Amino acid sequence: MIQCKDCEFYEIGQDGRRSFKCDPFLNIKEPECIAKWQLIRLDMLLASYQGMLKWYGKLAPLQDKLIHYMQREINELDESDNWKLDEQEEKEEEEEEEEEQKF
Repeated sequence: MIQCKDCEFYEIGQDGRRSFKCDPFLNIKEPECIAKWQLIRLDMLLASYQGMLKWYGKLAPLQDKLIHYMQREINELDESDNWKLDEQEEKEEEEEEEEEQKF
């Protein structure tokens, strides 16, 4: 089995970062290369998922504050519209009393 460090598709950058130029659909040399390639892709997927979770953790307090603010605004709007509802209820009560007096 060829080791990755001996393969022509393996490169080490100036910063020490490893890069794999192999493509599983075109130039895989051995079956083990596909397994290694899958592990590398899974590792990349996991790293991006962990990064996303960090961002969600940072955004959660902000999201909570926004929801709390929106709930407060909605409640204030409901309270400010109560005077309209009170007048309508009073009118309905007056109409019912008038109808009762007719009979």
